[in-house]
Amino acid sequence: MNPTHRGKVSKDIKKQVDNEALSPMGQVQLVTATENDEGQRIDNYLFKAFKGVPKSHVYRVLRSGQVRVNRKRVDQTYRLVAGDVIRIPPVKTAQRDTPRIPDARFDILYEDDSILVINKPAGVAVHGGSGVSFGVIEQLRATRPDARFLELVHRLDKETSGILVLAKKRSALTKLHEQIREGSVDKRYQALVHGDWKNKRQHVRLPLLKYHTAEGERRVRVDPAGQEAHTVFNVLKHYPDFTLLEAELKTGRTHQIRVHLASSGHVIAGDEKYGDFELNRQLQKGRRGENALKRMFLHAYRITFIHPDTGKPMTITAPLPRECSGYLNALEAGSDKDS
Repeated sequence: MNPTHRGKVSKDIKKQVDNEALSPMGQVQLVTATENDEGQRIDNYLFKAFKGVPKSHVYRVLRSGQVRVNRKRVDQTYRLVAGDVIRIPPVKTAQRDTPRIPDARFDILYEDDSILVINKPAGVAVHGGSGVSFGVIEQLRATRPDARFLELVHRLDKETSGILVLAKKRSALTKLHEQIREGSVDKRYQALVHGDWKNKRQHVRLPLLKYHTAEGERRVRVDPAGQEAHTVFNVLKHYPDFTLLEAELKTGRTHQIRVHLASSGHVIAGDEKYGDFELNRQLQKGRRGENALKRMFLHAYRITFIHPDTGKPMTITAPLPRECSGYLNALEAGSDKDS
């Protein structure tokens, strides 16, 4: 236990909480840390409390002693304990227009007191930033104002659809992240690739390196100086000119499946970043009559992990989106006509 914490909050601190909480000026907030705050560094806690305030200013407030825990000064490395009383001073924030966050209407695949699992549609970022004003996490927080804690357990590319797991309390987030680090979370994707994939089951081990283009766009390439990356591909079905694959992630690098497939000579249908520009143009127009594929065909369809509270294994699946299953049906119909 951190030495600053003294177990139960003393009566005089409780009295101070009551007095300052009822202050008509509302200049100082005294907040009691919950179990969801347990283990969180005080600086990260304040970044959320002081939304829109530069980090440099938050650190200045900390150093000045205006922020206190159980009436004592703490530095930025202090980790909160449930029951800590945090003194939060008033901080002026720049007035700015807040972008409207649309209502979040995501298909919920599973939910309990610890986790929330949704079926993310393609074209929606998981979080704001890099030109995106809002993402899944911002939308869910806006439509669930009573949720004291809601964090992404992992991420999906904006163009990828499928299973996305969120934690509703810090203990669940910590346990799930531990499983991910240990490699015990089994994540499977379905990808439609161009060409005839030969091997029924194939391991691809190619190191991946992140870089930025001259325009500032984030990219990934195969490079000996990159991080180790391992994907297992299983053939699900062959179609004329295409193969439906299952991708089994052994590591979780940025754009791993997309780059591993492109580097193996089989780009994902509709991939605008690492795919075939001319092929994508044909797919969007409808290269088989009225058929068209106007998105990247990569879908996170299954995940298996140990539930952070019950300790029991659970598997969650998400069906292929209609635009993907419809395109497969069209490929099947085209195959029947050709035979």
